[in-house]
Amino acid sequence: MAMPEKNGSTIGYVARNFLLCLFIFTTVLFALSCYFVLRSTAHNRFLSSTFQSKSFPHDPTSKGLKKDDCRCNDKKKTTTGPLKVYMYDMDPEFHFGLLNWKPDKKSSSVWPDVQKYIPPYPGGLNLQHSIEYWLTLDLLASEYPNAPPRPIAAKRVHNSTEADVIFVPFFSSLSYNRFSKVNPHQKTSRNKDLQGKLVAFLTGREEWKRSGGRDHVVLAHHPNSMLDARNKLFPAMFILSDFGRYPPTVANVEKDVVAPYKHVIKTYENDTSGFDSRPILLYFQGAIYRKDGGFVRQELFYLLQDEKDVHFSFGSVRNGGVNKASQGMHSSKFCLNIAGDTPSSNRLFDAIASHCVPVIISDDIELPFEDVIDYSEFSVFVRTSDALRENFLVNLIRGITKEEWTRMWNRLKEVEKFYEFHFPSRVDDAVQMIWQAIARKVPGVKMRIHKSRRYSGSVSETGKESRWLSLIPRSFW
Repeated sequence: MAMPEKNGSTIGYVARNFLLCLFIFTTVLFALSCYFVLRSTAHNRFLSSTFQSKSFPHDPTSKGLKKDDCRCNDKKKTTTGPLKVYMYDMDPEFHFGLLNWKPDKKSSSVWPDVQKYIPPYPGGLNLQHSIEYWLTLDLLASEYPNAPPRPIAAKRVHNSTEADVIFVPFFSSLSYNRFSKVNPHQKTSRNKDLQGKLVAFLTGREEWKRSGGRDHVVLAHHPNSMLDARNKLFPAMFILSDFGRYPPTVANVEKDVVAPYKHVIKTYENDTSGFDSRPILLYFQGAIYRKDGGFVRQELFYLLQDEKDVHFSFGSVRNGGVNKASQGMHSSKFCLNIAGDTPSSNRLFDAIASHCVPVIISDDIELPFEDVIDYSEFSVFVRTSDALRENFLVNLIRGITKEEWTRMWNRLKEVEKFYEFHFPSRVDDAVQMIWQAIARKVPGVKMRIHKSRRYSGSVSETGKESRWLSLIPRSFW
């Protein structure tokens, strides 16, 4: 009876070993399978993440590549040169004719030879919105072959199909400032007539039809300029001072460019002032009683009028007002920039030119070049609701230390060049900064144009066959 028991235990032992070996084998096989699967997927992810670097090598010393062949994502490497701008050769009545300039009878050009003569622009408050003048001069200067070499941000081209944008040289702000009144012998103002002519001219051009106007640059810096034409030309990119008098469907920060005012006070050159040599804590001089969003000026006047180290008074450009404002801002640590009839005002740029730290109280303001400039480094922002609380504003400003103010003051001196207008333009001055801001909008412009063509091949509302249907071979059907 012992033999059967021994055989049974032997069989059980062998079975257990067999099952153990089978378990180990299947475990190893499963592990190897997982390894190869993971390795395969990891390799695919690696290829996916490095595909761009293989197509656009970042290492200029890679085998088979010269240093100049490197297509890096570096901003300087991807820059293709100045913005290419096509400018319409419009009748002088739209631009320099508004400055009483007339073409030479011997010349067929509608433009002045700016190497020999530059039509002067009127001074005073006209200068605040003279953006169109400076940009047009810069384009004209960009194509003179004998001019001294200089860095440029925009280059005029004469083939519209090669251009990044189409520039419309209508001096709209000047037209509004000088010709918006209706004279006794007129039915409509010259300004309104010019806007009507402009709309007819643009909408009849092949360049406008090609893009629906989306790649056109229209200048409307004065808030009241282009009042009659803006709703008809809104697909274009507007150059504005702010969006205060525009519905968002006509103008918005995604589509358009906010440009700085040209400051009217004197630039503070060789500024050796400091925190202790500027006795006025907070400065404001200008129109106090305003409409629309400007009510805050009136309320702040009542709150601040009795503060001994605050200057808050009415002022204008008349009777030496500009010189008084220059002296006052140069003597102040902080300068108030308060919303008026619109969210922006020239006072901000006067403050920057004076190295007077701006205190911005304007909830809806949009600032020039804010996608590349951090205004919080040299400005103080205060919400309107907070500014109107008793003692809030003065306590906030008095709480800013000498060290904090000096840091902002130094930064002001670094950024002031971005807001200076020159002819010829200089590296990163206001003229070139505006061109660069326009250039940064170009990819978005192209995307909107491409999207507008998505269904251009479908059957039109009149039932006619589209262009692409006529291109399909007849044998296709």
